[in-house]
Amino acid sequence: MALANLQSGLWSRNRWLLWTLAIIVAVVLLASFMSRGDAVPIRAAVAQHTTIRSVVSTNGKIEPINNFEAHAPVGTIVTKLLVKEGDHVKKGQLLVQMNDADARSAAARAIAQVRAAQAEVSAVESGGNREEVLTVESQLAKARTARDTAQRNLEALRRLQSNGSASSGEVKAAEDQLQRATADLTLLEQKKKDRYSQPEIARVEAQKSEAQAAYDAAADTLSQLNVHAPFDGIVYSLPVQQGAYVNPGDLVLQEADLSKVRLRAFVDEPDVGRLAPGAAIEVTWDALPGRMWQGTVSFTPAVIKLHGTRNVGETTCVVDNHDYRLLPNVNVGVTIITAEHRDVLTVPREAVHQEDSKTYVYQILNDELHRRDVQTSISNLTQVEVTGGLPENAQVALSPMNSKPLRNGLAVRVVH
Repeated sequence: MALANLQSGLWSRNRWLLWTLAIIVAVVLLASFMSRGDAVPIRAAVAQHTTIRSVVSTNGKIEPINNFEAHAPVGTIVTKLLVKEGDHVKKGQLLVQMNDADARSAAARAIAQVRAAQAEVSAVESGGNREEVLTVESQLAKARTARDTAQRNLEALRRLQSNGSASSGEVKAAEDQLQRATADLTLLEQKKKDRYSQPEIARVEAQKSEAQAAYDAAADTLSQLNVHAPFDGIVYSLPVQQGAYVNPGDLVLQEADLSKVRLRAFVDEPDVGRLAPGAAIEVTWDALPGRMWQGTVSFTPAVIKLHGTRNVGETTCVVDNHDYRLLPNVNVGVTIITAEHRDVLTVPREAVHQEDSKTYVYQILNDELHRRDVQTSISNLTQVEVTGGLPENAQVALSPMNSKPLRNGLAVRVVH
């Protein structure tokens, strides 16, 4: 009986002990569950070494570097097309012929006027036409003979006067005769030298210049009506048809050397300061997906211009186009690499925060956020280079999955 009472007492005490232990375990489990329920679900990433590039993304246009345009000099008919778009042509090759009958007539009239003007200039320079020159030369010869004869007579009479055989009156008459002969010769020489007045000379020279200008204009029109290739290249535009009428100034043909082309890039004003000569440029064209052309910045913009609705600075680069796939006047995508760092520690851009001029990230340690002030370098749309304050392979918080803001010490749960 006493043993039974002892066993009953032990069981009663053990039962209360078991109940107490069960309650403690339940409280611990409930606390753990509640604690896990308070953790904020977040996305996370790992800081790792990679290559990061800071770029300016914009658009541009392809232009020929060495370009030739032929325009109709007058209203006329296209009589013959000797090439088609896409043809490779050689320097001097005849490409297009237009009706040049009127131009040839004008050139013929102009060359006749040039020759007539040249004849007048020659006459002025030589003192007259051939007949006039011969007449003056004959008169000069007679005048020289008369002067020489008068000179000899005077010398003879002076010798005779010295021995009394000639009078002073005869000597005086001989001197007068020499003076008259000399004056006649001087007059004829002056007449030959200054036959034409300065206004007459200016008029003749002006006529020659006018005739030459008329011929040059006619010859230029004639050359424009018969279009020849000024250099080796490709005919990339031929907007006319054989037999069609063209108005003065109408575009007839465009040719360029497309082995190298010029990219003109339009950089928005806030990004202009990031450009530097020599920066790498990548060019893409929607018409050829997956294809990329490369170049370097030639110069930094010196002025901001209005381009459509944008304020832009323009920069250019030369692009190798040896397979001629890039065409003139097409719009292209442009990526300008302003900086590139290889094998550096980076984190996603959304992991980086700023406050009071300080840059920081939230490192995740033991399911809790720890603020880490960091030093950064270049960045792009998706990444930021971290140069100090964060170890490699550190797990950093991105955005929360709910509306709760991130803060130091916050309990979190990473959602993959």
